[in-house]
Amino acid sequence: MQTHQIANFKANEIIRKCVHCGFCLATCPTYQLLGDELDSPRGRIYLIKSSLEKNDFSQESIKHLDRCLTCRSCETTCPSGVEYSKLVDIGREFVEQKRPLWQKAMRYSVRKLLTTPLLFNPIGFIAKHSRKQGLAIKPSVGSKKVLLLGGCVQPVLAPNINHSIKNILAKLGYEAIETPQKQCCGAVDQHLSAEHDAMLKIKSNIDAWLKLEVDSIISSASGCGLMVKDYASMFKEDDDYYLKAKAVSAKTQDIAEFLSDKDLTKLNLEKAHISYHEPCTLQHGQKLAGLVNSILDSLGYHPAKVQDSHLCCGSAGTYSIFQPDLSKQLKTNKLNHLLASAPEMIVTANIGCLMHLQKDSKIPVKHWVELLDNQSK
Repeated sequence: MQTHQIANFKANEIIRKCVHCGFCLATCPTYQLLGDELDSPRGRIYLIKSSLEKNDFSQESIKHLDRCLTCRSCETTCPSGVEYSKLVDIGREFVEQKRPLWQKAMRYSVRKLLTTPLLFNPIGFIAKHSRKQGLAIKPSVGSKKVLLLGGCVQPVLAPNINHSIKNILAKLGYEAIETPQKQCCGAVDQHLSAEHDAMLKIKSNIDAWLKLEVDSIISSASGCGLMVKDYASMFKEDDDYYLKAKAVSAKTQDIAEFLSDKDLTKLNLEKAHISYHEPCTLQHGQKLAGLVNSILDSLGYHPAKVQDSHLCCGSAGTYSIFQPDLSKQLKTNKLNHLLASAPEMIVTANIGCLMHLQKDSKIPVKHWVELLDNQSK
């Protein structure tokens, strides 16, 4: 795609990679629902291109940009390697100044609520999904140490996820050091165009985590894991934090990656007929499509194939707050496909998807790792 006088070098580079092929339209959830070219990746690229060239952006254009889930399904499909998610972040930061005051206030309030434990925890306690189940297993003396990301909302909403992971890791000979709730990965700020606040969190995390002598940083929320893996891309190569960020990103693994080469046969498995929802941040963002399915298959679960498994469930971070109608449509479609095989339980790999699907699901929705720490035996 030809450009004209775009000052932002990164945006210009990304836009010029687009060849107008339209492959992204077939895999874009919002285009599938609305059928509007401007609610597709290709259409949004045109809007961002136009705004950067003209140094202007209309309220109508902001609406189409806000409807983007940043699910990255288009990146999986794109034959030209367009880094669409990075371009959307640039576009959103550019248009932030043109938002009405009430929008700015709402976005600020949501950011602070979700990333400030003192504000979120009372609400999170009321909305709690589940409690810790069973006793904590102490790791043996001399166990290898790993860092386990706690997250900003998961410790309150679903503490059993990391509780189960700590038990699993202890059985495998690892001691998990869990990060405090205040060490948010920065994704909420970054995706709501608060880059300054995001970078403060990112730098603070990098400084804190590099002081720990661990070989692996494990994430149980695929959205957080994706953000940390992207840390290095947020710094220029001559920045003092670039190599530090690169080191942190290189150590970061989703829990599925970490467990994929471990012997899991001696774990206490919960028997259940399940359906698995693969989060966008895992399959499109981290490029780990099929990994959890392969682990579940190896353990004898064999979840049924889900129609349109590449499409978003509608959670997408704060999307369900700011775009409730589209989010609900996507959730309804996803649940219909997940329930088609009449499962007893839905499992997933991200706290946002878990909470979003559970709202309208009549059967339990859990993190898949919870299946591996059955203490009822």
